[in-house]
Amino acid sequence: MRDNPSAEELKALVDELNFAEKIDRSLGLIKEAYEEFGDRMVVANSLGKDSVAVWHLVKRVAPEVRGFIVTTRFKPAETKQFMKEEVARYPELRIFKNDVDLPDPELYRVAPDLCCDLLKVKPVQWAIEELGVDCWVTGLRCTEGRTRTDYREVEERDRDLIKLNPILLWHEREVWQYLALNHVPVNPLYAKGYRSLGCAPCTSISSDPNERAGRWIGTSKCGGECGIHTRPLKVSAKV
Repeated sequence: MRDNPSAEELKALVDELNFAEKIDRSLGLIKEAYEEFGDRMVVANSLGKDSVAVWHLVKRVAPEVRGFIVTTRFKPAETKQFMKEEVARYPELRIFKNDVDLPDPELYRVAPDLCCDLLKVKPVQWAIEELGVDCWVTGLRCTEGRTRTDYREVEERDRDLIKLNPILLWHEREVWQYLALNHVPVNPLYAKGYRSLGCAPCTSISSDPNERAGRWIGTSKCGGECGIHTRPLKVSAKV
């Protein structure tokens, strides 16, 4: 695959490239990855706006590509319903969930990192292993928040596991523009004012300019990460 631009070059490209150029760049990255990995390339679909945009982009290049969704017992009802609708539209989307007993029913409050590790990171590890993934595609964007500024379009944070972030350079408004122009269904929670979606107890509507400011408010993880993009994934994953 193509060489990765430096962090400085990526930062410049965010505003130098226009919307059409970003779409072409994203489609080019996806095409290169699919030519190299074939059915070993799988899309991670969080059911958020960025994920459904990436899912649509990937399907334009490779209609037969597979995907996976990680859900938890704490997902909002709207997200669960949207998940059912997406799987009905795309039966090639596999659902992964960890139903392990938690040491505390409010683990999300007393130990949010452990909660995310068990309910989100672990199922992603299962998905990577069970689906035979060598390249997984995500909806990460470097403009989304303070914790996402050091990512690259093509990464190998786990040995022998490529992560492709094809819309890394997109602004939030460009994601919405793409979704509107292509009539892509989105999670109904956005219509209620949410900008970044997660589990119900850890997701709030926020007026902060930071897109992820509504995540894990009141904890050490406020505006941060669940761990999927910071933990090793290509491991033998058993609870």
